Amino acid sequence: MSVSFSVQSAPARPDPKAILTLLKPVTWFPPMWAFTCGAISAGVPLAERIPLLALGIAITGPLVCASSQAVNDWFDRHVDAINEPNRPIPSGRIPGQWGLAIAIFWTALCLLAALPLGVFGVSAVGIALLFSWGYSAPPFRFKRNGWIGNTAVGFTYEGLAWVTGAGIMLGNQVPPMPLLLLATLYSIGAHGIMTLNDFKAMEGDQRMGVNSLPVLLGADGAARVASLIMLLAQAAVIALLVSWNRPWHAFAIGVLSLVQAIMMWRFVQSPRERALWLSALGVPFYVSGMMIAAFAVRTLPIIAEASK
Repeated sequence: MSVSFSVQSAPARPDPKAILTLLKPVTWFPPMWAFTCGAISAGVPLAERIPLLALGIAITGPLVCASSQAVNDWFDRHVDAINEPNRPIPSGRIPGQWGLAIAIFWTALCLLAALPLGVFGVSAVGIALLFSWGYSAPPFRFKRNGWIGNTAVGFTYEGLAWVTGAGIMLGNQVPPMPLLLLATLYSIGAHGIMTLNDFKAMEGDQRMGVNSLPVLLGADGAARVASLIMLLAQAAVIALLVSWNRPWHAFAIGVLSLVQAIMMWRFVQSPRERALWLSALGVPFYVSGMMIAAFAVRTLPIIAEASK
């Protein structure tokens, strides 16, 4: 099925404000936060590595995440014509092939900016970019299936960003197992967070054959699955912290999880109307737990040994 959209009085060049809208600054926070959590969890003195930390944060947010948004908007322009016709590309504020050109340029800029991070950093950025194109662009277009697409986003936004921050701070090496476990668990939990963003696009996704979880499972089923995934991931983090003799950090994350569970109970009663509400008010408790976990493990003996 094809969907047409009109471009009224389209300018020859894109509006600079439209480019900023295309890059979606509001989405940059999660990977920047995860990178910072990773850097903190590495247990090294950050005061001595401020320039490296700042560069890493800039790459994960305004560059890598922004490029993924440009890629997604270009390949989603027909879906956006249904769900969000005022987006820069379907509205004509970014005309012609400019959307694709911006996506390619920003991708190349990411790799260039990553060079000072060394082999580990460049490799991580390269993997993130491959996933961002694979998520949106054919022939892979991971987002066509909610299970696969949200897994890919969770992996790059949270897990890969966390591992990259830790690895760079540890001198371009693979982080110790506790950090890999935390990154993995928070990546899994992020799958649920990504599902919250899919409720607003159900109509367009159904028409364009995008099998998001709300489309596959229905709004009620997707709401329950998203909530369960987020809570189970945090429960596993709590169990690990207890096993690592970090009971107070585990208790703090438990309290944050309880607050989320209460909000999720209200969310599942009316998921389509309250998905954005939970995303805006509930997810901050989830990401706060990430930072608590990062501080909890930075003093583990295995981390201290790796940071020498």
